[in-house]
Amino acid sequence: MNIFQTVDRHSSVLPEIYRNMTVSELEDRVKAIKNKLGSKLFIPCHHYQKDEVVQFADATGDSLKLAQLAEVNREAEHIVFCGVHFMAETADILTTKNQKVYLPDMRAGCSMADMADMFQTERAWDKLGKLFGKTILPLTYVNSTAAIKSFVGQHGGATVTSSNAEKMLKWAFNQQQRILFLPDQHLGRNTAFHLGVGLDEMAVWNPINDELEFDGPVEKVKVILWKGHCSVHENFTVENVADIRRNYPTMKIIVHPECKREVVELSDMAGSTNYIIEAIGRAEAGSAWAIGTEMNLVKRIINEHPDKHIMSLNPHMCPCLTMNRIDLPHLTWCLELIDQGILHNIIEVNEKEAKFAKLALERMLAHV
Repeated sequence: MNIFQTVDRHSSVLPEIYRNMTVSELEDRVKAIKNKLGSKLFIPCHHYQKDEVVQFADATGDSLKLAQLAEVNREAEHIVFCGVHFMAETADILTTKNQKVYLPDMRAGCSMADMADMFQTERAWDKLGKLFGKTILPLTYVNSTAAIKSFVGQHGGATVTSSNAEKMLKWAFNQQQRILFLPDQHLGRNTAFHLGVGLDEMAVWNPINDELEFDGPVEKVKVILWKGHCSVHENFTVENVADIRRNYPTMKIIVHPECKREVVELSDMAGSTNYIIEAIGRAEAGSAWAIGTEMNLVKRIINEHPDKHIMSLNPHMCPCLTMNRIDLPHLTWCLELIDQGILHNIIEVNEKEAKFAKLALERMLAHV
């Protein structure tokens, strides 16, 4: 009996045999399958993945870039997305029916994306409609489920990324008087504030209490921020900034716009993952940086730039726990099942959801 005859093809639990393999055994198995499948296999890896996985990436980048690379790669029959669930969903939306998208560990979700589900969103839309009439356009961060992207697409809205959020808010304000921004309140707040929207013109929708959090007259509201956040970036604090300023007065602080408004305000620079990578890449040798983003990426940047003094803005920060569920054993297991023709851990978005989610993505791509 071989290994594949012992695997329950419907189980999402990693077989013990993979946990007991050495790193070199796992690496050799991945290399063998990559060589065997060649161009039929495409492995995109998000920047926040562990190095043990990234070493086998055919492409690295943010979630949308990787999904777009999957879209244009018509040779690949198997797309093994090393990221989280919503990223693999986007890849499935953009690729053909003949291509299969896999997630090596189905537990790899995103806490931010999970903070906005369809039931909450439909209830919110109904209540907000009663408050504001037909004056609201929904936008959603790409870090959201296919269902939320689909909802936004059906209601005339679009997706945004951390790098194009400003352009998309400008576009949205040309369509409607008010914006509902899902699911990350911090990216929405930081972007709107940078465009000149006052903090006193931003309300927060609390999906748990099913109510609008706002002290002033509701007619003053221009942006409604969904009360969601990134569990990684929310852990960077003003105290972290103060510690850097006190202990390293010449060090520059660069953070992701998923951080809280007060942290972004006190930092020297703020921008998307690619913005951070490129800024450090352009920086002079000997320069000093504190980076406010996910730890796996920070460590990789440190290793790639030994000529610079680089550290995490929060020295006690942990990597993204859900992203880290994708590890070398799960990647090996996923690839060996593919090699044996066993369909497992496939991500599929239903046709109706995919249609309107793709519309939301296309509206964004047409304006950036």
